[in-house]
Amino acid sequence: MTFSLGLNGTEATRTKRRTGGDFSPYSGMCVTCLDGCVGYCEIAKSAIRGKEVIYPQPFGTTTSASQKDYPVDYSHFNIMGTAVGAVGIEADPDKAIFPAANIETAIGANKDIKCRFPAVIAGMGSTNVAANNWEHLAAGAALAGVPIVIGENVCGMDPDLELENGRVKRSPALEKRVKAFTEWYQGYGIVAVQANVEDTRLGVQEYAIEKLGVEAVEIKWGQGAKDIGGEVKLNTLERALQLKSRGYIVLPDPEDPAVQEAYKKGAFKEFERHSRIGMVDEESFHKRVEELRKAGAKYIFLKTGAYRPADLARAVKFASDARLDLLTVDGAGGGTGMSPWRMMNEWGIPTVYIQALLTKYLDRLAEKGAYIPPVAIAGGITLEDQVFKGIALSAPHVKVVGMARGPLAAAMVGKTVGERVKAGKVPTEYQKYGESLEQVFIFAEELKNKLGADLFAKLPVGAIGVYSYFERMAQGLKQFMTGARKFNLNAITRDDVAALTREAAEITGIKYIMDIDAEEAMKILG
Repeated sequence: MTFSLGLNGTEATRTKRRTGGDFSPYSGMCVTCLDGCVGYCEIAKSAIRGKEVIYPQPFGTTTSASQKDYPVDYSHFNIMGTAVGAVGIEADPDKAIFPAANIETAIGANKDIKCRFPAVIAGMGSTNVAANNWEHLAAGAALAGVPIVIGENVCGMDPDLELENGRVKRSPALEKRVKAFTEWYQGYGIVAVQANVEDTRLGVQEYAIEKLGVEAVEIKWGQGAKDIGGEVKLNTLERALQLKSRGYIVLPDPEDPAVQEAYKKGAFKEFERHSRIGMVDEESFHKRVEELRKAGAKYIFLKTGAYRPADLARAVKFASDARLDLLTVDGAGGGTGMSPWRMMNEWGIPTVYIQALLTKYLDRLAEKGAYIPPVAIAGGITLEDQVFKGIALSAPHVKVVGMARGPLAAAMVGKTVGERVKAGKVPTEYQKYGESLEQVFIFAEELKNKLGADLFAKLPVGAIGVYSYFERMAQGLKQFMTGARKFNLNAITRDDVAALTREAAEITGIKYIMDIDAEEAMKILG
């Protein structure tokens, strides 16, 4: 089995091989590299544009995820159905129907953050693609009843940020992001504010708690897409100087006169802003948790990335000892894609593998009687079958899944289609449904009735897309649960999925499909 595509030509970096499909599988180079080629592949464009080619393009307006074909992923498991009985409802054909399946769940140490759908939208921070779609995404999350996390660097990147003694005094950008959720809040979900090294130094979470009324904050150790800090591109010298003055790493150095001259001459058009990596330490972690609680945080989350097993063990143990309200574990291959392209494909522990380790570590603590925080598994999860599998593989510990690219795609498409419908330019694909929002978007009328016509008219139109996306997944998840005869999420067990390969079974401890029910089947046969 080939795990790597030998990437040297991909739409992600707008590169391609001259010889197309005829290439060296190890290096990714064309099987014949021609003297005289002007350069289309990643190596060639790197010879001309250097480090610009590290990142997916066009940077800040797309999302990307790994193209690597991992040996085992969620597709290597199937959901098991049964013709017998029902759990969580009376075993009556008139009552055990899929609309009756309960997909609501709760997170928080006291299980008091209710979720209409078992998902949390993971942190998306200061990137353009998140900023340009946030009001649609956050409003949709509030209406769908799922928690959403405001990602890193929002305050630091705010052009109108006001500082006092090096700490945030006011940030209109963060204020706007919080309000985008709270003004559409329906009693389910919550908005949380994440922080990295720079955010912590700026006092972002304290500002969010004390001035914006935020109840939930998230400590960030990383993500599944990269093992370094976040990055964005800056297209003016003034912006680059501003961000460096706020403590960020900016490349090339905008304060260097030679760099300024090169920029003015058009040698390059963008600066890079990078965040620092955190240094995890048990004592400082618990100190930070205590600081946040004293500042008034009602809920504290921890987000960790696809780091090596020892770091996962630290995350599990620290979250347990601190009695955190949510631990999100992000497997390699996911992310929203403002990450170095090769890094996104070639580093970290993929989702199924890290979830197998996570399950083992949580079971170990549970055997000792330790507190087990609500857990979210993330890493490329986009549709309802993966939601079911994510919950089942680590049952009973995983309460929600982490999602990012899927909801963001729903927001972007909802915004694009909705704005065209409002302008009287319905895309050809959707003209068969009608000409109004209520005709084109299947759940628009439902939302209009729920909110009232005046409020509906003010709704960011992409939110209809996010709401519709979650409603589709809700019905699909209920159907899978009904097939398994499990009518609430807590009834789902590891026995509700089967491994399709011996390798998948060995990695996760999930039974191989040819071994499942073996003893029971023999008893039935006498």
